Amino acid sequence: MTRVLVTGASGYVGGRLAPRLVDEGFAVRCLVRTPAKLDRAPWRHQVEVVRGSLEGPLDEALSDVDVAVYLVHGIGAGPDWIAKERRDAESFRDAATRAGVRRIVYLGGMGADDGALSDHLRSRHDVGRVLAQGPLEVIELRAAVIIGSGSASFEMLRYLVEVLPVMVTPKWVTTRSQPIAISDVLRFLVAAIAAPEPLSGVFDIGGPDVVSYAQMMDLYAEEAGLSRRRRLVVPVLTPTLSSLWVGLVTPVPSSLARPLVDSLVNEVVVRDTRASDTFGPPRTSLREAIRLALGRTHRGEIPTTFTDADLAPFRAYVTDPHWAGGTELLDLRHVTTSASPEAVYRALSALGGDTGWYAGDWLWRLRGFADQVVGGPGLRRGRRDPKEMLEGDFVDFWRVDHVDPPHALRLVAEMRLPGEAWLEWVIEPVGEGSRITQRATFKPRGLVGRAYWYSIAPFHRFVFPGMVAGVVRDAENRVTR
Repeated sequence: MTRVLVTGASGYVGGRLAPRLVDEGFAVRCLVRTPAKLDRAPWRHQVEVVRGSLEGPLDEALSDVDVAVYLVHGIGAGPDWIAKERRDAESFRDAATRAGVRRIVYLGGMGADDGALSDHLRSRHDVGRVLAQGPLEVIELRAAVIIGSGSASFEMLRYLVEVLPVMVTPKWVTTRSQPIAISDVLRFLVAAIAAPEPLSGVFDIGGPDVVSYAQMMDLYAEEAGLSRRRRLVVPVLTPTLSSLWVGLVTPVPSSLARPLVDSLVNEVVVRDTRASDTFGPPRTSLREAIRLALGRTHRGEIPTTFTDADLAPFRAYVTDPHWAGGTELLDLRHVTTSASPEAVYRALSALGGDTGWYAGDWLWRLRGFADQVVGGPGLRRGRRDPKEMLEGDFVDFWRVDHVDPPHALRLVAEMRLPGEAWLEWVIEPVGEGSRITQRATFKPRGLVGRAYWYSIAPFHRFVFPGMVAGVVRDAENRVTR
């Protein structure tokens, strides 16, 4: 059985490649700086994990390894990150040579080797050359923009398009690139690892479509069901200003956005067919890649994200959500009561309809009227049953999404909204009483969605505290009756 060492296994690509290799029948060893980061991975028990880093020592990690996969990236890791990338590549190459490794497979970045290459791409190419200077087979796969749920490039694209219906953009939005789906990246990596004959060299890998960044934005808007985005291209928006803007409106920090934006200035297009001739052509179009990434994002099925890497620049801002599907705006309330979880659940099950929502009734009626005006259900539907909620029931302009008596209840909004909204309650026993967590969640769609949330946020102080207080009163009254 071929033994494969995956470096960077806790990162975006490595965290998806390792289980893929297991499924393909390889013996997989993972080199990670923090093994605990793999504990939540469902494939953890199927691989061998070695604690360590490229600084060494690497003897244990490379022992009895046939193929080593080099996925570590030092982008933005301190002022000397380019020099560090070179030192790490030299150290890894020499250790792999001593250990008798047969082949190194390296995932780098595409771009023509000329003076206009960005620092990011130049360092990616330099790492490949350093690895190839030894006696081992080195297969360097050079990719352009990688499209997949949770990738930095996809999240940057997603937020820019969703948040900004009108964008002032730099000239690099017209630069051509050949984006590739993460599924095709993984397929090329596996093919390079499994290649039976001796093989070395540089292989450009890209998807079937050559597009500008502006065209990528348009495709994303179409797949996300958004209106066509308007752009004003100006020549004065420098990469520095662009990266600051990206850092402001996306979860990609400016320190990471800067090298990514710098690289968008370079045309990254496959210039020969060597990769397709050797490993087979790519299978996923850009439109399908965006559709798949969006689907995973909306379902919360994101196995890895760019923030999984250990480098500080890869960490999302604390104000950004976890990667269960876009920005989440939240109103969170906690209360305790002497009422039992059963009594609390019965009180929650009576919300809406004739009972109402306990606080801000005129605000609810106004919102219901506004919803009817724009074609929504408003409050006119009422309830199927005044005391019981079952999954699928309507409750005014809500729908019962989940019930777990007496522990949890969740409603999903069916009113007309520039986004998606939920009301959720979790009930925990505390002694003879209960602790109630009330969560109002809104996932905005575009800039209009964010404007909507912040415009009604002042009214939340009247509605949401009063709602949970009314539930407590009702529950406690049920106990004393």
